[in-house]
Amino acid sequence: MKLLSAQQCQQWDAYTMQHEPIASIDLMERAGLKCTEWLIEHKYNEMPLLIFCGKGNNGGDGLVIARQMIAAGAAVTVYILEYGSKGTDDFQRNLEKLHRLSKDIHFIQSPAVFPVIEQDHLVIDALFGTGLNRPLHDLAAALAEHINQSNAKVIAIDVPSGMPVDNFFVDAPVLRAHRTLTFQSLKYAFLLPEYGKYTGDITVLDIGLMHSYLSTIDAVAELVEQQDAACLLKGRDRFSHKGNYGHALLLAGNKGKMGAAILAAKACLRSGVGLLTTCVPDDGLPIIQTAVSEAMTIVREAGLPDIHAYSAIAAGPGLGLSTKEKDLLFNLLQQNNKPMVLDADALTILSQHTEKLTSIPPGSLFTPHPKEFDRLFGTSEDTLERYRKAIQLSAQYHFIIILKGHRTLVAAHGRAWFNTTGNVGMAKGGSGDVLTGILTALLAQGYDPLHAAILGVYLHGLAGDIALKQQSVESLLPSDLIESLGNAFNRLKINTTSSLGCSG
Repeated sequence: MKLLSAQQCQQWDAYTMQHEPIASIDLMERAGLKCTEWLIEHKYNEMPLLIFCGKGNNGGDGLVIARQMIAAGAAVTVYILEYGSKGTDDFQRNLEKLHRLSKDIHFIQSPAVFPVIEQDHLVIDALFGTGLNRPLHDLAAALAEHINQSNAKVIAIDVPSGMPVDNFFVDAPVLRAHRTLTFQSLKYAFLLPEYGKYTGDITVLDIGLMHSYLSTIDAVAELVEQQDAACLLKGRDRFSHKGNYGHALLLAGNKGKMGAAILAAKACLRSGVGLLTTCVPDDGLPIIQTAVSEAMTIVREAGLPDIHAYSAIAAGPGLGLSTKEKDLLFNLLQQNNKPMVLDADALTILSQHTEKLTSIPPGSLFTPHPKEFDRLFGTSEDTLERYRKAIQLSAQYHFIIILKGHRTLVAAHGRAWFNTTGNVGMAKGGSGDVLTGILTALLAQGYDPLHAAILGVYLHGLAGDIALKQQSVESLLPSDLIESLGNAFNRLKINTTSSLGCSG
């Protein structure tokens, strides 16, 4: 699913109105009905509703909801924010309809008339939608703060008021919702951790916008959904053997950090690699051979092996930062011309020698978390700036950047793919090592590097989601992800096609 700008969201409405065809007032009615149906399904018609409306189309949605909830027997009070505008035509037409049903409509012209919001009220935020292009100020900002200070549950329609769809307003007021009922697709802003506390849980409502519109536009970023990942998964010939699925080399582990090597190695084996050799320090040899009996092992003191014997190489998890490890990594970069995975300590070493970035083999996968990314490429003021920088750098360099986070970003060739799996239980040391193992296995099996990145990140998060069903977010361990990889692969084994242009 393409991530749309605010302008493209509005164009999608217009496209649907033209090609369905449907009048704007009727599309607004349909959007409002989807919200009303959700509210009734969750029994919110049994609570007193305070619906706050602006005078744009988001406010019009709120008026539709008010009318429909009154028809469902709910006690509804409507508050309209006055800011000098008459309002859109559809807002005015819906206001006329509401006046025929209710006299409980109030106009807010100053903070003096802000209503008292009780804890048992349900607040519907329909003040400002995707068309917002500047921070809330004056009366609107004061009203948002007034609602935020209440103890009532708040449900935002499409986006929480004050939140821009494809921008970031520093220190600007945003209305805090417990849930956001957004139309048709997730919005770019929802991916930013700075805005995470404002959206609450997010429900995407299909309001019947025509999907054919998406084929008419270009978008820099996309959301990776299950059908996208599933279509990347390769089948296996029943007459194949281990030699058909690649031989991976993993440079990882050091004194006190052999756990990182073990996690990466086990994840690599669970992700389908035919053969795995781990390259560890001499004192780590008995540890890795005991913990990962399926892997072969060589010691780093003997120097690099013949790297041309391997179909994919990964370096970094628990590797260490000494001169010996730096020399090992630089020798590897000098000799290797195949896509490889670089993570953890390998990224830290490269951040101290950024001149080496130009020697990274094309198609290689960088897997930094935000701090590692900033050390490599300079600090960013906020997540949106970091995302944009990653996308820009992916066009400048020939490697793929996997910027880890709640919605992990895969950036390649100046484009972006945001992952949709995973959970906060994965915020634990070792989860990144598991990802490195998965990615290495996919590269070793001959996956296109971009496909390996997208599929690997999705599988990693999906395994975490499956594992969470048997754990809690506090108790989830990276090793639980490895044990759930089989179920994750099985879930993707479906035949489908996607916007990525591949078939299962």
